[in-house]
Amino acid sequence: MAPVESKAKILGYLPLTMQLAISEHFEQQELANTLEAMPHDERVDFYNQLPDERQQELLPEMKPTERADLEKLASYEEGTVGAVMTTDFALLEAGLTAEKAIAQLRRTSKDKETIYQAYVVDKDQQLVGTVSLKDLIMAEPDEKIRDFMTTDPVFVRAEEEQEVVAQAISKYDLMAIPVLNGGDRLAGIVTYDDAMDVASEEVDKDFRAHGAVSGLAGSLKEATVHVLYKKRVFWLVLLVFGNIFSGAGIAYFEDTIAAYVALVFFLPLLVDSGGNAGSQSATLMVRALATGEVIMKDWAKMLGKELAVAGLLGATMAVAVSLLGVWRGGMEIALVVALITSVADAVGVVIYFGMATWILDIPAGVAG
Repeated sequence: MAPVESKAKILGYLPLTMQLAISEHFEQQELANTLEAMPHDERVDFYNQLPDERQQELLPEMKPTERADLEKLASYEEGTVGAVMTTDFALLEAGLTAEKAIAQLRRTSKDKETIYQAYVVDKDQQLVGTVSLKDLIMAEPDEKIRDFMTTDPVFVRAEEEQEVVAQAISKYDLMAIPVLNGGDRLAGIVTYDDAMDVASEEVDKDFRAHGAVSGLAGSLKEATVHVLYKKRVFWLVLLVFGNIFSGAGIAYFEDTIAAYVALVFFLPLLVDSGGNAGSQSATLMVRALATGEVIMKDWAKMLGKELAVAGLLGATMAVAVSLLGVWRGGMEIALVVALITSVADAVGVVIYFGMATWILDIPAGVAG
């Protein structure tokens, strides 16, 4: 392996932050050569992280074809399919025989991103079909590609949001998927491993948003104390004030609590159970949205299903905790707990003690 190829391969294994730190010690031509030897999608990620001045100095040092390819990929907006695709793919002509197609792949595709799927375009570079390596091997040697290629392939568009590509590859179980530009021309492909990286990033974003720490750039390990504090303090303070309503609900039913102290025993249980059930539901839904298993138009169906599941879970939990209620406070306490087991917010606190007051026949109000 040539030295420049070794450097490119080593850089490819490193995080972007380390790539940038190492690249500062490269001469301009050395960096250009190394960049040309990197996979197309990896080098554009690296290039986009460079300062504007370094980018402008680097481009003239590259070969015209490599420079044009880099500028093309770098032009796609961050977060789109085009920003994660590669232009390093295998092309075949529809009129080639299976034998000649295999020979061409052997000659030209040594350094391609993948050869398990090849793409067939017309004279205008519009996608007309795909053919797998398995299809080529299984076909008769003199059989032409146009006779056995897939003529209606699944594709995505370069300007679409990047999560679309992860959803499509997962749904159709593909090794790679072609990407078309605005003119329906084949612009590139996204491979399975890159699509899974996208899916991982989207899940990460969704979980950060779910945990009220969205907008955190980079990794958690590299984030400073100040950044982590700033991302989390607002929501935590807001929740502190939100809990005042729970406290007010408890204070309103002080007489009820004084008469039946056993009710307090179940308050943490009710709050935590509701939170745990909500976290389960949210985690499952976030994952399903990220992988494309569920899309936004499914919301009504999924809401109905979640309500049914919530009802069953609530009933099951009510039976379970009612046994504790009998043990801690008798049948009346058990009935109170069973009726409101799944309620977990400030309103739930009010309902909890409100039902207790009604069933136990205690006047509600703040003790004097």
